[in-house]
Amino acid sequence: MSQTNQNQSKNEIDLHLGRYEVFFKQRYTILYNVNDVLIGLWFLIGSIFFYWEATKIWGTTLFVLGSAQLLIRPLIRIVHRVHFKRVQKDNSLQ
Repeated sequence: MSQTNQNQSKNEIDLHLGRYEVFFKQRYTILYNVNDVLIGLWFLIGSIFFYWEATKIWGTTLFVLGSAQLLIRPLIRIVHRVHFKRVQKDNSLQ
């Protein structure tokens, strides 16, 4: 496998669904977008729950969950940009 194909395959996610195959080219972009959709859902459902007294505690809980997920957004971006790799020591220098 060439270097280009190796780099390309590291950035792709393949899902095999019967006769169909779904692939995502940039896994961090997918994570970022799924996180944003979940944040939107938590705040929307939390807002709706505030219409009734019986569900206000759940609404507040969803707001806290959405706020915590807002902290995840920059972490995904940081992980995407920073990668660690193992570097072997060169014993010939000793």
